[in-house]
Amino acid sequence: MSEELIPENPEQETEENETAEPVKQRKNGLYPAVSDELADNMKSGWADTELHDLQPIAQAEHTAARRAALSARFPGERLVIPAGNLKTRSNDTEYAFRASTEYAYLTGDQTQDGVLVLEPTGDTGHEATLYLLPRSNRENGEFWLDGQGELWVGRRNSLTEAEQLLGIPAKDVRELAAALTEATGPVRNVRGHDASVEAALTDKVTAERDEELRVHLSEARLVKDAFEIAELQKACDATARGFEDVVKSLDKAEATSERFIEGTFFLRARIEGNDIGYGSICAAGPHATTLHWVRNDGAVRAGELLLLDAGVETNDLYTADVTRTLPINGTFSPLQRKIYDAVYEAQEAGIAAVKPGADYRDFHDAAQRVLAEKLVDWGLLGDLSVEKVLELGLQRRWTLHGTGHMLGMDVHDCAAARTETYVNGTLEPGVCLTVEPGLYFQADDLTVPEEYRGIGVRIEDDILVTEDGNRNLSDTLPRQADEVEAWMARLKG
Repeated sequence: MSEELIPENPEQETEENETAEPVKQRKNGLYPAVSDELADNMKSGWADTELHDLQPIAQAEHTAARRAALSARFPGERLVIPAGNLKTRSNDTEYAFRASTEYAYLTGDQTQDGVLVLEPTGDTGHEATLYLLPRSNRENGEFWLDGQGELWVGRRNSLTEAEQLLGIPAKDVRELAAALTEATGPVRNVRGHDASVEAALTDKVTAERDEELRVHLSEARLVKDAFEIAELQKACDATARGFEDVVKSLDKAEATSERFIEGTFFLRARIEGNDIGYGSICAAGPHATTLHWVRNDGAVRAGELLLLDAGVETNDLYTADVTRTLPINGTFSPLQRKIYDAVYEAQEAGIAAVKPGADYRDFHDAAQRVLAEKLVDWGLLGDLSVEKVLELGLQRRWTLHGTGHMLGMDVHDCAAARTETYVNGTLEPGVCLTVEPGLYFQADDLTVPEEYRGIGVRIEDDILVTEDGNRNLSDTLPRQADEVEAWMARLKG
């Protein structure tokens, strides 16, 4: 990574803003200053790269409908939804930027520092404006002197181009803070993404009102539109190909570590999408009993199981969330198969319970009952009945987590939704959730036979509620034990 950021020239001022701060000088930079001749040279000789006659992005009509629904919910109020800013990873390097879910959901845009503002037009209706960074200024040298100038980080859309692509009028975001400071009337802001926006609104908003906006936007995503469903299917299809890549490379993982599995899946995510939707869990052997094992630095050994929980995030930021538990050598041992079959049976019961009109909790209860029955049958809970085990929650020592969650632009989507609309809600067509029961026998659990210890199994699929039941978006990946073994054998050749 280049360190030759051009240093500060105290004499240089922008033509548009005489009080603009000079570009920060990198300590130990090789050039002490910018000559007038170089500054003049860099102003000219550049081609006009403005793009014309651009067509709206694929989801523009959907984002417009989402903004209209939001407008109807908060009439007469100014609504401010920021994309967020870059976050420092270390020293002068940043994490890859990912726009806030609320902002991307309402605009389709993913650029840093963007802010969507819905200005009320009276008692009803709003006028949307997207505040963005325009093209870097070449006259004042911003494009090559500033660390976020386009010479350093790449071209960004002009405001006109953004308007054509997104279908929203665009203005310079550097004008927004002053406009918000002078704003009157009720305002709501999605907090936690842009400190400068929050500072400008500090005396105009309340935590309670802002939280109501965040909760509403979370609940708005409970039911997916046609564009979102297509994106989730795309994410699942790409994820399936990533799982195939992993199986084909298991011999290399055995020669190295879980990190080879992580890297293999990540390559697929970057080829077919934006990124992974969350940290991949590549848990071999006893690591499979750690629910969120993301260190991925352990050994991969034949005879043990690999629990792979991973999802591709599409370029429009919708993620899959799929888990398969695979025998590393391609064949389940008798005990591994017994535990795997129990989880598979529980998942089948859970998926069958996903349908319109069902309580959200039904699929969890169905899966947990099957697992409790298995644990009782195996003698791990003494002489207690299944009903008593479920009443006391004793199965949770080995089932640990809920059986699923909402899925969408976030892997745990709609997380701010009210309890009455989420876990105590009712399923309807367009809802997408995971069904992911598991059994986890810790390596140090003395309450189970020794041969169980260190075995963890989870099977997870992404399920869409349809008008007449459900559709498994990730069903191209086999789940039944015999089918898993045959699939692995075919891929390994």
